[in-house]
Amino acid sequence: MSPRRPYRSDVSDARWALIEPVFVAWRAARTGPGTAARVHDLRDIVNAILYVNRPGIPWEYLPHDFPPYKTVYDYYAKWEVDGTAERVHDLLRDKSRCAHGRSGAPSAAVIDAQSVKTSANVAETSQGIDAGKKIKGRKRHVATDTLGLVLAVIVTAASVHDSTGGKRLIDELADSHPSVTKVWADGGYQTSVFQHGAARGIDVEVVKRPTTEGFQPQPKRWVIERTFGWLMQHRRLVRDYEALPQRSRTMIHWAIANKTSRELTGESTPTWRTETDNPRTTS
Repeated sequence: MSPRRPYRSDVSDARWALIEPVFVAWRAARTGPGTAARVHDLRDIVNAILYVNRPGIPWEYLPHDFPPYKTVYDYYAKWEVDGTAERVHDLLRDKSRCAHGRSGAPSAAVIDAQSVKTSANVAETSQGIDAGKKIKGRKRHVATDTLGLVLAVIVTAASVHDSTGGKRLIDELADSHPSVTKVWADGGYQTSVFQHGAARGIDVEVVKRPTTEGFQPQPKRWVIERTFGWLMQHRRLVRDYEALPQRSRTMIHWAIANKTSRELTGESTPTWRTETDNPRTTS
């Protein structure tokens, strides 16, 4: 059987080399019944997950030249539960920080929230209404470093106030990145967030909106708006399709890992295709 032709969402050899050690270690640590019969190549599983993530298709619509969709989703769920997906994301984030001349331990962060609509398969108990933005769905509470790389993310019902989610985000940020001592936020966060940050050793500062008319990027905060733009380039995240909020959080990790790995290898488009691979360039 001849190998399938690559899709635009597939990882190149260079991108796979960045994350392969994580999956090699994961598979080596697997023991017990059923783990000896290793049928599927983990790179194929990763490519299938990215195919869902980037074009935004349902799992059931994965092309037949990928492993069965139930198998792919099973790996996706396992890697969410045991933290493998997050480790891949964090590995690439740290490599990107080093590539930009930054230390692996960030000292400052930016926080914000994004409300998105949900799909019909999301339970009512897992969503709510953002009264300010008039959106029924979920809310992504995100903390990034000053490059826009994700440090922490929490997914809640959209009805959860920014300040409530912000305090939870501060806790996660303090626990996972104790080097962070400064956080910039917008005026939507209440005083309780600043007090909560101070209690965790983090100075939370509000970035005031410009007084002049028209659009102006806000100093310190524009990077997280760009991060939300990166997420929107992955169609699976334009709306929250995941039945469970933790699965939604993992889809965000895969999206940023996809973007970061391309940046690290200098790829804006796939680099492993040759001219003769493209049917429009052959006679």
